[in-house]
Amino acid sequence: MRFGIFHTLCPLFAALAFTGNVPAEQVQVAVAANFTSPLQAIAREFESDTGNSVIAAFGATGQLYAQIRNGAPFEVFLSADERTATKLEREGLGVSGSRFTYAVGRLVLWSAQAGYVDGSDAVLKASPFRHLAMANPQAAPYGLAASQVLEALGLSATLKDKLVEGQSITQTHQFIATGNAELGFVALSQVYKDGQLSSGSAWRVPAELHTPIKQDALILKKGQHNPAALAFTEYLKGEKATAIIQSYGYQR
Repeated sequence: MRFGIFHTLCPLFAALAFTGNVPAEQVQVAVAANFTSPLQAIAREFESDTGNSVIAAFGATGQLYAQIRNGAPFEVFLSADERTATKLEREGLGVSGSRFTYAVGRLVLWSAQAGYVDGSDAVLKASPFRHLAMANPQAAPYGLAASQVLEALGLSATLKDKLVEGQSITQTHQFIATGNAELGFVALSQVYKDGQLSSGSAWRVPAELHTPIKQDALILKKGQHNPAALAFTEYLKGEKATAIIQSYGYQR
């Protein structure tokens, strides 16, 4: 299998093509940035099992929504929330009845420094840091969830001047990984695999501190006549895809 990474005209996300020797069909999928690693793993299994290939574009949900509205050739949308997919369906850009929740995300406060976060919200309240990263709440559902957490903890005003916003959850993770922010809110899937923290230190944010992050899939009108689009969304519901999704900390 060959993997080709290329940048589109929009610098805020990259597109990744999964291609085989003789693909039966291709499906173009717009994918919320938090789901990058799981999608890559699922796409490999999907191609191996079906012969169909996935061309995936990753970005903030709000940015992908705008591109879909502006005619981007996506055939399936994997949103980071349920609201945006529902909106596209109501606006007539999605196939009615095709929407379903493919994953329920978890938010985590993460630092690339070992021991910096002690598994609780104590570091937020002590506020020893200069920068706290989070995704733009207007563009990324995980950023909205982060803002709700700060509000629930009564820290919105206290930490306002320390916030650094990424345009997507990927950019937010980069801010923290490179040390430009000492810590920040990212998707659990970005820092955990098979129940293990990949690096640094973290606090798994209690789900009751923010609105549930239900991530919905939707077949878009441009994919309604593509058998690979239906095959891919059905594959997402299957046991193999479910196992991959859960291995990154998502719920189903």
